[in-house]
Formats: sequence, C-alpha cells, structure tokens
Amino acid sequence: MSLFGSSHFGLPRLKPLSSKRSHIVSVLDIGSTKVVCMIGRLTPREESQVLPNRTHNIEVIGIGHQRSRGIKTGVIADLDALEGVVRLAVDAAERMAGLTVDSLIVNVSAGRLGSDIYTATIDLGGQEVEANDLKKVLAAACQQSVRQERAVLHSLATGYSLDGERGIRDPLAMFGDALGVDMHVVTAERAALRNLELCINRAHLSVEGMVATPYASGLAALVDDEVELGCAAIDMGGGTTTISVFAEGKLVHTDAVSLGGHHVTTDLARGLSTRIEDAERLKVVHASALANSSEERELISIPPIGEDERDQPTQVPKALVSRIVKARIEETLELIRDRIQRSGFSPIVGKRVVLTGGASQLTGLPDVARRVLARNVRIGRPMGVSGLPTAAKGPAFSTAVGLMIYPQVADMETHAPSSGLLSSFGGNSSRIGRVGQWLKESF
Repeated sequence: MSLFGSSHFGLPRLKPLSSKRSHIVSVLDIGSTKVVCMIGRLTPREESQVLPNRTHNIEVIGIGHQRSRGIKTGVIADLDALEGVVRLAVDAAERMAGLTVDSLIVNVSAGRLGSDIYTATIDLGGQEVEANDLKKVLAAACQQSVRQERAVLHSLATGYSLDGERGIRDPLAMFGDALGVDMHVVTAERAALRNLELCINRAHLSVEGMVATPYASGLAALVDDEVELGCAAIDMGGGTTTISVFAEGKLVHTDAVSLGGHHVTTDLARGLSTRIEDAERLKVVHASALANSSEERELISIPPIGEDERDQPTQVPKALVSRIVKARIEETLELIRDRIQRSGFSPIVGKRVVLTGGASQLTGLPDVARRVLARNVRIGRPMGVSGLPTAAKGPAFSTAVGLMIYPQVADMETHAPSSGLLSSFGGNSSRIGRVGQWLKESF
C-alpha cells in the first residue's frame, strides 16, 4: 500500500505514517554530483528526549549510489543518462535490501524553488476556535498560493493569531473575534517536476512524494534546539547550494543559489589548465578554503590536459590552488549571506548556521564561513539513523537521510481543497497508468 494519497494539485502526497506499525520507505536523492537510493525500515519508537519529533526509528537496509549523469546545477539536462544512473542506484539498493522498490520519495532542487508566506484571516464572531475554523483559515491561506505554472511542494502553518495577537501555536478552544494564520508555502515550476517524474517513470518506478532539497537536508542535519530556537541549514551540493531556515520547530523559509562544489572544480581546471577529473582530485587532496603562508613553498604537480606523452606535468605552489578555491567559496558564502539578509529571516537565524552537503567537507570551510557569515558554524551530519555504511555517514548524505525522516513530519502540512484548475500532474504517473503504458510498449 502506498504511503501517499493523491493531491489536489496533482502532486503525490504522503499519508501520515501509522505510529503503531513498521514501514519500508524508499528514497531517491538526485544531485548534480551523485544519485543515492536508500531503503529504510521505520519502526515505531517511544517518545524520547533525543530527537523528540521522530515517531520512528530508521534503519537503512539498502543503499546504492552512482556518480550523477545528465544533471547540471540541479536541472535535468539529459533524460536518458539520468534514467540509467537512477536504475543503477535503485538496483544496488534493492539487491542490498533483498526487496523490490516500486515507488520512491524524491528530492527537488530544480524548478526555481519559491518560498512565500501567505496570510489569511476569518471571522469568529467571539466564539471559540473549533477544528472547522482551523480548516477554513488554512484553506483560505492555501488558496492564495495556487498558481497555474507552479506546484506546491510544502505548505506549513508557521503561526496563528487571535484578534491581532501573534505567536499562538494552537488556538483550538480559545475565544476571539478574528483568527489569522501565516502559511509558509514552498513551490517549484511544474515543468521541472514533470521532467523529474518522467525520468523516474521511465525507470519503471513511481513517485510517492516530492520534498524540497533544503527541507530534507535540514531535517537530517539540525538538532531540535536549533529547529526550535531558529537556525539556517546551508546544503552545499555539487551544482547548487540550498538554504533552509527553521524556527519554532517548523520550516519557515527556503532558497537556492546555482553555485556548488562543481564550480570550484571547473575554476581549478581552467586556472591550472588541467582536466576536470584531475581538478576534482586536486580539490579533494590538496585544496583548502584558507590560504596558508607555508603553502607558497610547497609545490604540487598538475597533470597536463593534452594526450601527448611528451607533455610534462607543471609544478605550481599549493597556495595557488587554495587561492582559486578560496575566491569561489567566498563568493558563494557572500551570496548566501546576502540572500539570508534580504529574506528578512536574518534575526530568526540568529547566530546559528549548520553547513551540510558534499562540498561542506572542504578543508578550512567552517572557518571561512564563520568569517563571511559572521555566525557560529558547525558541520551537520545526518543524525538518528542506524545501518548507514561509514562512507555514507558524512554531510554528503544529509539529503537522502532527510527524505527518510520526512514521512514522520509530513502530517504537519496543510493542502488546499481541490481547485479544479490542475487535475493531473504527470499524466500517466498512476500505477494503473504505468501498467497500461508498459502493455502498450511491450506488445
């Protein structure tokens, strides 16, 4: 049985997990650097002080990851190439778990993620707030977010107000004349989501739900105090860097910039006249985001671009590599700092920033981030998950683990009543549609 119902906007929607029984959840993290499939067993857990919002323990029973192909800065550039990589990653995870996957929860980085707050108010006439009033005010806020060319990924009530008094968490059974709500809505371009779903359908799989990448990585990397008091998670991937801001236990803002670790690699390849794969190796082995005076004397050899056997590697000071890296990293962090400033959420973020994602592993990065962002910075690794192989315990796997956590918080979301505008999202994405498609193709 699917965890998801169908949505009014055509997007697949998660049904809440039953707190009484175990579930098998399969997720797919499609990034510019790698594609990761994880299969996990979620078993109900007792309430505890550690990660109190988690209703289930997560044990990863299958994992497969492949180097990405067909993706550029989070956008699908080649469907065939990406489909092949998805098949390989899912196949490896299935073999390890000893079971077959037919649908997955997928992350969304493309489609120019939008993050907006909508406010709605309804009249109570001095009566107490009933469940129906909550439904009404949430529906009114959701209705404002309906756009023809964009699909809603997440809609979260971030706070209620009664008679203009803000900051009310649960107004149920309270009295007042006017009930208001602030709704945080994350949207993406419909065409980008269609292409993502198409790619997964072509691999004979269906999409169970879609989760914005910044939301997923924040769920995996932040501890509860950070989520409660206000914090930003910055996920530095290969092609994109995403930002999520959490406060009072909820996602309140997301953003993304099209810069990531791969841009550092291409800068090195250009600046040192070497091949992309050699530049990637130089970055991992030698690069640092901090310039060091001792590096001026230390020479490293750069493999030449040409195929000619006579071409000798050139020797450059290690400091040159660090200077190239530092310039791009500072540019990315400055962009993020300005985005947080412009969003108006800077006071909520306060002094707390968590860096995660593969590119956050660069030597010296936390120190540069502390200086540029003028905030406390720590590296966030996925938490509260067992069964991860050592190689997958680092920040590069935060998004995949966050997708695994997401079903436990999916019931915090509210979705607008059917608008009738947008009935179908992907055309033949239903199971029955897929079987029909398969019969057509095969016979």
